[in-house]
Amino acid sequence: MNIRSPFAVFLIFITALQLPVFAHARSTTPVEVDRIVAVVNDEVITMQELQSRLASIERQMREQNVPLPPKNVIERQMLDRMISDRVQLQDAKESGLRVTDGELEDSIQRIAESNKLTLPAFRAALERDGVSWSKFHEEIRSEITLARLREREVSRRASISDGEIENYINNPDSGAKGDNVEVNISHIVLRLPENPTPDQLMRIGTRAQSALDQIHRGEDFAKVAASFSEAPDGLKGGSLGLRPLDRLPELYAETVKKLQPGDVSEVLRSPAGFHIIKLTEKRSGETNPLAVAAKQTHARHILIKVNELVSVAEAEHTVAMLKERLDNGADFAELARQYSNDLSASKGGDLGWLYAGDTVPEFEAAMDALKINQISVPVKSPFGFHLIQVLERRTGEVSIERQRMIARQVLRERKADEVYQDWVRQLRDRAYVEDRLEDL
Repeated sequence: MNIRSPFAVFLIFITALQLPVFAHARSTTPVEVDRIVAVVNDEVITMQELQSRLASIERQMREQNVPLPPKNVIERQMLDRMISDRVQLQDAKESGLRVTDGELEDSIQRIAESNKLTLPAFRAALERDGVSWSKFHEEIRSEITLARLREREVSRRASISDGEIENYINNPDSGAKGDNVEVNISHIVLRLPENPTPDQLMRIGTRAQSALDQIHRGEDFAKVAASFSEAPDGLKGGSLGLRPLDRLPELYAETVKKLQPGDVSEVLRSPAGFHIIKLTEKRSGETNPLAVAAKQTHARHILIKVNELVSVAEAEHTVAMLKERLDNGADFAELARQYSNDLSASKGGDLGWLYAGDTVPEFEAAMDALKINQISVPVKSPFGFHLIQVLERRTGEVSIERQRMIARQVLRERKADEVYQDWVRQLRDRAYVEDRLEDL
């Protein structure tokens, strides 16, 4: 453990002198207000914070029919997750990574829409469930920050060589040359520290075997994952969902090939730790885009962004005005050059030839529904509001540049989790962490 920070030492000194704090109501029975359960660098995690997160994850687990582990087990797992999140959020703050209020509001609006609710109705539903609106804002801001942090660190660390790209494109077993297989898997991860000692290897390996033994005795895999797994998805039963086989880490992909649906692997070892995998489903996926001629769409658009300066209502008003002008014969390219908030504006909104997956789902679905030269109604996406026009469609061979880009994306996705979790492990090892849960 690292040398204690001055703030942490100060906290230890103060809390050593203080008695538990109580709030007295009319009853003479004392009620505990709060306690510190962990110190993370110069910040603390309180029991109230821990219990709030526990209530949220327990509600999610019940909704997903994930059996709950014993209270002390899930409490320990949640605190460990909160410590990891906290050191990452501290790193994001120190490096200047932030989520603006406008970006946060857009995200919450999309969450409400995905639940088929207006924003006021969504807020009311949360508050009926006992979720504070301000607390929900904090949690979503943290989730967005962590997602961006992951993207940044993976981009920095998941280097892909030209040789790896060539091997993927030319290897008939890579998934690049035919129908890909999709698998639905769950996993349990017990992580190792950097340069583990023989004692640490034995202790963590024994714990992994204990988890596998419970599964063999008939315990639900999701419950064991929630009790043991140190992966971010552990408290949700360890489910990775449906994924193309060729985008899994190599250890997982090679293991899954030998399993049948319902099978559970033995304990696996990687540099990151010990793993257990369960295969739930295996099926044929979409034909890999490198294997055949691909559908392409030549489109252009006008984008009106929503940001801290332009509200949703203002953006909607502007895009409705532009649609009316286009319906009355205005030139699309000229309006794009004048109004569009996109780099394509200088080209009259021209996006060139697009392949499936090149744009966000909302944009692609609207574009695919258009006839040639038809202009869409306003389309909302995470970027703002679009007006889209399809100019041409064709089926053409995938260029070598396109093949290399897809191969790079696949290989990067394979490495993403491993490199990110390795970075989180290093970040946490460098942090000052004092765990006080066992003292309570």
